[in-house]
Amino acid sequence: MTAQRTAAGSPGSHPRHALAPLLNSPVRLSVVAALAPVEKAEFAVVRELVEVSDSVLSKQVAALEAAGWVAVAKGRVGRRARTWLSLTAEGRVVYERHLTALRAIAEGAGAGAAARVRGGSDEGMDE
Repeated sequence: MTAQRTAAGSPGSHPRHALAPLLNSPVRLSVVAALAPVEKAEFAVVRELVEVSDSVLSKQVAALEAAGWVAVAKGRVGRRARTWLSLTAEGRVVYERHLTALRAIAEGAGAGAAARVRGGSDEGMDE
């Protein structure tokens, strides 16, 4: 992901520039969050955790797989076909960066930058 540029042409410093646009979808973010604490998870387990249909999960997983963030492995357990999902190393890095940016935004990290853009300081913002 490239850094955004401000109107003056310098790289933007607001934490939103570190967000991964692909993770703006609540379902995709939920899928990645479900996979983050485990090595791999069965498709059906993720479907139940995220509370979506097979087709919705399949479509969102395909987008994450195309980005290189989720790996899909197919196999059999006995006679039954199974699909396992896992985060790739890149997917883990992107997810952690996305979470860090969200936390920074929620904690008001952009407030100081916004005041600088307006030409003032953080003092007196309640006025």
